[in-house]
Amino acid sequence: MTHMRTNLLVRAEDGATPLQRAQHTLPDIEWASIAETIDAINVLKKQRNAIVLAHNYMTPDIYHGVADIVGDSLGLAREAARTDAEVIVFAGVHFMAETAKITCPDKTVLIPDPKAGCSLAESITGADVRLLRERHPGVPIVAYVNTSAEVKAEVDICCTSGNAVEVVRSLGVDEVIFLPDQYLARWVASQLPEVKVILWEGACMVHERFTGAELRSYRAQTPGVQILAHPECPPDVLAEADYVGSTAGMVGFVKHVPAGGRVVMVTECSMADNVAMEAPGVEFVRPCNLCPHMKRITLDKILHSLQTMTTEVHVDPDIAERARRSVDRMLAIGGGPTAGGTR
Repeated sequence: MTHMRTNLLVRAEDGATPLQRAQHTLPDIEWASIAETIDAINVLKKQRNAIVLAHNYMTPDIYHGVADIVGDSLGLAREAARTDAEVIVFAGVHFMAETAKITCPDKTVLIPDPKAGCSLAESITGADVRLLRERHPGVPIVAYVNTSAEVKAEVDICCTSGNAVEVVRSLGVDEVIFLPDQYLARWVASQLPEVKVILWEGACMVHERFTGAELRSYRAQTPGVQILAHPECPPDVLAEADYVGSTAGMVGFVKHVPAGGRVVMVTECSMADNVAMEAPGVEFVRPCNLCPHMKRITLDKILHSLQTMTTEVHVDPDIAERARRSVDRMLAIGGGPTAGGTR
């Protein structure tokens, strides 16, 4: 099949146009229909001294077409702190944009759709954290980065799925409160049996829907398949997995799968679409649970965001200062694969 080429404004280091990078995911006619939008976004990025940070769950047109940096929550938080750009457009959900604002308060951080929330982040408030402190005095509190700035301001340290075990281990304690994802907390507890983990019963609406029975059926239908699962999944799912890790960890794993290998990525739908382009010799069996919040971010909304410089993310200075301490402690520890790479 001959693939249409469209001359778009991309940087020389990309080595290819967005169409070339994503030619195996969308039909040529569909890419042709969005080429003008991609072109306009890249022009505005240059004019505004802006970059687009895109989470691994973004659709391929965003991930390959306009993203400057892609990765998981930890990788994007690190890159937000390092960038020299004056404007950050965050192609992700609201708590991620808040985290970027916390790490670089002097930059303009935009989110293309302020309604792009997170079921997990919305499961807990700052008041809930204060109540936990009253009930468990002296016990350190670790917050998954999938939380609001208000919650981050009330905890001792943040973590992501890529470094949660390292963060808890670094505390050197025998008891810890871990919130808000109950399944990630259980995964951490399984990796650190010497630590008592007090959990909050929040969950991700995408990962909670997967089941162990579903994965067993994939194994039966596809002999030799390797199953990669995100630690936000329930324990019966993780028990069936060959690898458990963050989205960036999954990317790293797939890069070492030999040509002809088969992989199931137990996470949000768009992840497999994006990784498939970086591992063309690997066959992906694709279970599909969409995140409706992530899918609020579109090319058209990114373009509008750059045109109008909206919607700007603001965090109360006092909350931001306290939240920054917990985020900085996380960034100082590191651990695990993070960013998918600079575009």
